[in-house]
Amino acid sequence: MPLAAAGYRVIMPDYRGAGASDKPRDGYDKWTMAGDIHSLVHETLGVEEPISVVGHDLGSTLALGFALRYRDDVVSVTFMEAPLPGTAYYEWRVAQKSAWQFSFHANPDIAVYLTHGRERWYISRFFDELTHQPDAISNEDLDVYARAFEAPGAMRALCEIYRELDRDADDNRTALQRHGKLTIPVWASGGACGPLASNFRAMCEEVADSVTDGLVPDCGHWVAEEQPEYFTRMFCEFDAAARGETL
Repeated sequence: MPLAAAGYRVIMPDYRGAGASDKPRDGYDKWTMAGDIHSLVHETLGVEEPISVVGHDLGSTLALGFALRYRDDVVSVTFMEAPLPGTAYYEWRVAQKSAWQFSFHANPDIAVYLTHGRERWYISRFFDELTHQPDAISNEDLDVYARAFEAPGAMRALCEIYRELDRDADDNRTALQRHGKLTIPVWASGGACGPLASNFRAMCEEVADSVTDGLVPDCGHWVAEEQPEYFTRMFCEFDAAARGETL
């Protein structure tokens, strides 16, 4: 793995409700989920030093909650491909018709009922619509993702994560009002070919004082799948600078 080769210890957990993790009925606000990750990293895995946090899509909403709650434990944070709750951009974005999934998923009973038995078709349309590199997601990849969302409780957990975003917005605004913006280096990244890419830097500047933008060329929403080598190189350069190091 390139990140490991660059000297990083890479921790990529399935957060609460995702993949092989437990899927409880509640606790999907990002403040609580940040506590899960903090406990895993520092108590279970015994990491003592501050960490670099990278979030993509809903993972970015969790990364923001983590960075705001545990400021002293974060060296840098990377936000990709998501409106960050608590920002003006978030309020604008979720009101757009093209962001229909925010309202749909925020009604778990309806969303779970309508997607039951159709999980593979349902998630495939997000890959089809948001991918710039059409071969980046294989049928084998889709099999893995489909099995994850077909698991008992998985779709409801996804919906609960969305349902809590407005609460997350309130929590984030409160944290920013009480303690100010993040002072650690923040990287505003994502796929350069996405229609929302031009908004990422200004959005991140709503929550952080030191923002660097670095969009990934020839890339849509799915950065890790579409341009992994390019993204990894850009991240390593950004994070080395955040740590005062040189590559």
